[in-house]
Amino acid sequence: MDERKRDSIVAYLLRRMAEFDITPEAIAASIADDQRRVKAVRYRDAFGNGWDGEGVAPQWVVNATSAGQSVEHFAVQRAADASGNKRAVNWRDDPFAGSRLATIKPEYRQIP
Repeated sequence: MDERKRDSIVAYLLRRMAEFDITPEAIAASIADDQRRVKAVRYRDAFGNGWDGEGVAPQWVVNATSAGQSVEHFAVQRAADASGNKRAVNWRDDPFAGSRLATIKPEYRQIP
């Protein structure tokens, strides 16, 4: 991105922030909340739906566990576990591997 385009975008953002009375501190707090929320996610499916493991399970977790999948299959992998070793996915334990459930995507979630 060239410098002129960047300056134009920054000026536009500053005008919009002033228009809606948004402070840089409010943006920083919002970003920090988002990052905290993302780090709190313990389970995630292939479509990016997340769950922190607390409270009522969302519908995607209920559907998967009803179909025989373990909730631990959806555990978010950290960069390294406590021992420093990376965890690997063992696809041989996936009950959906090779089935229609593994290949068909819901229409409402397809990305063009």
